Amino acid sequence: MNASTPAPRFDELVSAQESDPRALRNLLGQFATGVTVITTQGADGRNVGMTANSFSSVSLDPPLVLWSISRSAPSLADFLSASHFAINVLGADQHGLSGHFARGSADKFAGIAYQTGAGGVPILDGVIATLVCRNLTQYEGGDHLIFLGQIEQYRHSGGEPLVFHAGQYRVAAAHPALGQ
Repeated sequence: MNASTPAPRFDELVSAQESDPRALRNLLGQFATGVTVITTQGADGRNVGMTANSFSSVSLDPPLVLWSISRSAPSLADFLSASHFAINVLGADQHGLSGHFARGSADKFAGIAYQTGAGGVPILDGVIATLVCRNLTQYEGGDHLIFLGQIEQYRHSGGEPLVFHAGQYRVAAAHPALGQ
């Protein structure tokens, strides 16, 4: 598919191997996700952080979560060598923080309020939830690596999450038919 090719009908399946990567990305963007900033401490003691929406819970017993990182990410080596990482779940008003950690910067933590958790990981202040995880293992995932972590510490304040859907930040709302 390209710009001049009409989109397939809804009832027409398209081969993923033959489709335009942009069309597949648009399709995957139809799944709304929360927005997180994943943080760790590099082997050299630097604080490292990146925005990610590839976070998911895996298990309650033991408490496991996963997230993924592109093999081309500048911080990949830091996350691979770290004993721990933190998942900081952003609130609806924190799209600026998401953008800050999505961009390259010599020191992403300059001017950012944080505390330190297990393994020296930075825990961002003011987020709606934080999970500090032991870095258990990684799995091959195409052009990404999938990190599996065991939750060792957590906190949450509640609040409305920052949501990402169809390439844009969104705000979640209670379903009107279900009340509040």
